[in-house]
Amino acid sequence: MPTESLQLGLDTFGDVNARADGELAPYDEVIRNVVAQGVLADQVGVDAFGVGEHHRDDFAVSSPDMVLAAVAAQTDRILLGSAVTVLSSDDPIRVYERFATLDGISHGRAEITLGRGSFTESFPLFGYDLADYERLFSEKLDLFAALRSEGPVSWSGSHRPPLDDTEVFPKSVRGSFPVWVGVGGSPESVVRAARYGMALMLAVIGGDPSRFAPYAQLYRQALEQLGQPALPIGVHAPGFVAETDEEARELLFPHFKRNRDRIGRDRGWGPVTKEEYLADIEHGAMHVGSPETVARKIAGTVRTLGLDRFDLKYSHGTIPHEDLMRAIELYGTKVIPLVREMVADGQ
Repeated sequence: MPTESLQLGLDTFGDVNARADGELAPYDEVIRNVVAQGVLADQVGVDAFGVGEHHRDDFAVSSPDMVLAAVAAQTDRILLGSAVTVLSSDDPIRVYERFATLDGISHGRAEITLGRGSFTESFPLFGYDLADYERLFSEKLDLFAALRSEGPVSWSGSHRPPLDDTEVFPKSVRGSFPVWVGVGGSPESVVRAARYGMALMLAVIGGDPSRFAPYAQLYRQALEQLGQPALPIGVHAPGFVAETDEEARELLFPHFKRNRDRIGRDRGWGPVTKEEYLADIEHGAMHVGSPETVARKIAGTVRTLGLDRFDLKYSHGTIPHEDLMRAIELYGTKVIPLVREMVADGQ
């Protein structure tokens, strides 16, 4: 596999992190920390930096494009995108305008990942009925796809008044920007991404990444059958890098557990055990360990799925900013060169 086209990025959801004294940092500090993390990622050679969207008290970022604009003003080369934009509860025109604006600020480095989101707080917050969950995403994705031409758009649907020969401003630097569709394992979503000519981002957040191979194959087949050109396939998966395997596992676990158990209480899951956590590192989606260990697992995921992009979701609950900064440094300076070498050598 050619390694020059392989992109290796980082994603964060702007989790509210703990300070050195154990107290939780205020939201403004967390947001500034995320900006600093994006700037460091650019400095150490990371290809892309993604920021996710949430509307709940354990995450500080509800407007990824604003955070990314702050990163854009302090960086030169790194791609800047949303780890996910919850299109179902947003307005596609406003979303397009915001990311076209980011594209201008960054001199053409903006991209976006569109999805339903794994949390539903944004629906009542913005006045949407969860009963319309599927219809909202389908219609809004259809409108967003129409906007990508950046010319006059005529469109009608059930969630908003129709558009008649309407243009949206500003225009992007490149005549549109890269669009990914985040998919968690639905064949219908895979085919829909192919139909719209949008890149596929597989959210591999649990289990062996190899179980997503049929989705990657389905996407390639759908592109071919629909007469679409070959498009990138990426993976967003959790992980963490420290100097040694033991340090990475032990440092991450209490923060991972705190975050996972809180979400689990909301969803009816039992508390995660240390054994389950370690098993997911050994055999599942977690890419955790020393630079060599993480690189080897990423390279395996890249080869198995034939990826063009791998984004490591490096933030986990309350893990302190200082530990995240060290993880970013190790990822850029050690993990990325190792992955490229391993993929090139077929390791």
